[in-house]
Amino acid sequence: MKNNFIKGTLILIIGGFITKILGMIIKIIMTRNIGEEGISLYMLTLPTYNLFITLVSSGMQISTTKLISENKIRKNKILSTSLIITITISFILSFILLISSKYIIILLHNEKLYYPILSISLSLPFIGISSIIKGYFLGINKMHVQVISNFIEQIIRILLFIIVLPKIDNIIISITFIIGSNLISELSSIITMTLFLPKKISLKNIKYDKGIKKDILNISIPSTTSRFIGTISYFFEPIILTNLLIINGYSNNYITTEYGIITGYAMQLLLLPSFFSMAISQSIIPLISNAYINNRNNYIKKKVKEIIILSFTIGFIYSLLIYINPDFFLTTIYNTNKGANYIRILAPFFILLYIQTPLTSILQSINLAKESMKSTIYGIIIKIVLMIILSFLKFGIFAFIYPMIINIIFVTVHNYLKIKKELNSF
Repeated sequence: MKNNFIKGTLILIIGGFITKILGMIIKIIMTRNIGEEGISLYMLTLPTYNLFITLVSSGMQISTTKLISENKIRKNKILSTSLIITITISFILSFILLISSKYIIILLHNEKLYYPILSISLSLPFIGISSIIKGYFLGINKMHVQVISNFIEQIIRILLFIIVLPKIDNIIISITFIIGSNLISELSSIITMTLFLPKKISLKNIKYDKGIKKDILNISIPSTTSRFIGTISYFFEPIILTNLLIINGYSNNYITTEYGIITGYAMQLLLLPSFFSMAISQSIIPLISNAYINNRNNYIKKKVKEIIILSFTIGFIYSLLIYINPDFFLTTIYNTNKGANYIRILAPFFILLYIQTPLTSILQSINLAKESMKSTIYGIIIKIVLMIILSFLKFGIFAFIYPMIINIIFVTVHNYLKIKKELNSF
């Protein structure tokens, strides 16, 4: 099990690193084609996009991975049932998005975002199907399939951006194309993964199993709730911030531009090592779960320490580099130095964020998913309250930055203390 964990984690880390590099190339092509205004508008649509991705996945990838790893014999039925549930959810959500797009742009105070937000609905079914098949391969410890499919997906996007994007001279059409291109890239990912499916498993012969459906939902609903709460907060974040700052005398142009710089440049740079945390998080769940069931407390403590030290080290080194010379990274990747001041404020605290993701996975592994959900809820409440207070105190865009920092500190510390308390209790 230990060798499988190390091998799987290394594959996911290497794959994540390659995907991040390709993602950076995509960002460079995108930012240099749509400019600062385009990036700002794109970042305003991203919370909506992430919200619907969370809903369409509904924790299904986690439940598929867990059930398949535990039930090798019924893996075909698990895959089939998961696909049927996900496809049904995706079409319902696509319809909801189609009828709610006009109301979303009103909340965002920007009519330009109508078609970009509308285009999100096109890719939802493909994202859902892709996530389930990835969950299947993670469940049978074939991590390389996800890595290969992600690589193909990113290459397709790069080619689309190089060939098509420069020919579009309208910002709104460009953003709509960028979001809509996920349909093609996700489809390419699905096709790639189906080539690795065993011959006895075919997507043409999917069957629904009520008993398995109950097992899937029992796992997916709790794990989704925490993600959903975080994503719904992210969805309403620009809406709340925009309205608060407008009430307090700030222009819509100032809000859109600065929010875009923070989320599109500064935070994107700071989150580059997140592939490392995600690789650890995906690999650690079955390992810790098994150890917890067998009361191997000392082993779990050792692994938790190793994960925290490793995540902190990577986060510290990267954050230090970014902190020392943010202008170099911004200019190299985005051809701008805007956001350097925000990076210097956020970098020291983002070290905790690299630790936070694995800690959340550990909580789920030791049956404390509810504590993870609670920390998310408390963190969001604290963040929103601070945003309101600082907005009325005329802190401007820093009414967004300071609450974000407090949220990161609170959630990370809360999760760590809950894990420590649980491990010391038996």
